[in-house]
Amino acid sequence: MKSLEMAADYIYRANRCLREAEFALSESDYAGTVRRSQEALELSVKAVLRSMAVEYPREHDVGEALDIIKDRLPPSLSTNLTRLKELLTELSRIRGPAFYGYEREGIPASKAFNSEYAQRTYSEVKVLVLQCSDFISSLRPK
Repeated sequence: MKSLEMAADYIYRANRCLREAEFALSESDYAGTVRRSQEALELSVKAVLRSMAVEYPREHDVGEALDIIKDRLPPSLSTNLTRLKELLTELSRIRGPAFYGYEREGIPASKAFNSEYAQRTYSEVKVLVLQCSDFISSLRPK
């Protein structure tokens, strides 16, 4: 029961991050959109893993842990598993630059991402977070 309670909390926080990403996008804060989208996706996937009592690595890219449960995932997630893992990896690699920019090169976060990338990232993450949310909701007692 604790795993499901934790998963529900992660999903709540993931959806909050997603709303913050949407707000950042509306303000043309593309780095903020990317950062919050990354956090939303990470929390959503960790919620799914936690709900199935999978101990995942304490890092931002937990895509490989999904392989443990790939046969138990709902079709909405299993059909998107390859892209989900790719996106987790991609976003985990740029979460720092989305917050701090590329310091060595002198590029602030506000100049590191463009509108098209931020919009595409947010849109993809939104779909995946919703799928994870639906899955967690289906496990909760009614």
